[in-house]
Amino acid sequence: MSVSGQEVLRGQVTVEMAPVYPFYMDVYYPLDTAATHRRALSEAAMFYSAMIYGWSFEYEIGERARGIPELFELHPEGAVRFGDPKLRATDAEVKGSKFYLWTDYRMDDAQLRRIQSWRAGTVKNAQAVGYGPIGMPVDEDDWIEIKKKVLEDAGRAAVRALLQGTERNRPKAAKGFIALAAFPSYWIDAGQWAASARFRVEITEIIPFSAY
Repeated sequence: MSVSGQEVLRGQVTVEMAPVYPFYMDVYYPLDTAATHRRALSEAAMFYSAMIYGWSFEYEIGERARGIPELFELHPEGAVRFGDPKLRATDAEVKGSKFYLWTDYRMDDAQLRRIQSWRAGTVKNAQAVGYGPIGMPVDEDDWIEIKKKVLEDAGRAAVRALLQGTERNRPKAAKGFIALAAFPSYWIDAGQWAASARFRVEITEIIPFSAY
C-alpha cells in the first residue's frame, strides 16, 4: 500500500479488555482506555519492527537420540519504538470484551529498502504456529514480552518446517534472517497462548552433522 509515493504498512491489533484466564481477575482488569490504547500501540510497534527489520537467527535443531537440545536464538536487527510518529492509529472498534485497533506505519526510505530486501533474492515464505505460557505479568510491559515469546516460537517452528521441506538430510544447525510478513493472530489454546504467523526467511548457512 502506498500513499503519495510513500509505502505504508497496515495491521490490526486485538487487545483483550477482560481477563484472558481466571487468575487474572485482579490484575490490571478491566483495562481502562489509556491502558488499552497503549497495549495495542506497543504490540503494533513490535510487529512493525519484526516486519521491517526482523531478526538474525541461530538454530540448533536438536535431536533427542543424541541428547542434543533444540535451541533457537533471535537477535533483533532494529526496532520501531513506541511513540514513533510514523505509527498512527487509523480506526478502532470494541466488540464484546475485545478492542480492535487498525494502524498504519509510513516507512522512510531506509526502512522501505529494508522491507524490499525481504521480498527478493533467496528469501522464502513460511508459516507456522507458536505457543507459550500465558504467564503472570509483574507489570504492564510484561504483556509485550509474553506476546513476543509466542511470536518467536512461531518463528522457530517456521524455520524448522522450512528446513524439513528443503533439506534431504536433517542438518545440525542453521543460521540466517527472518522477518514477519504480516501481523500475527493470537488466541488461547488449552491454557496457553498460541500465535499463527507468516514469515519471510533467508537461510545463509546450514551446518550438517558431518561437520561435528
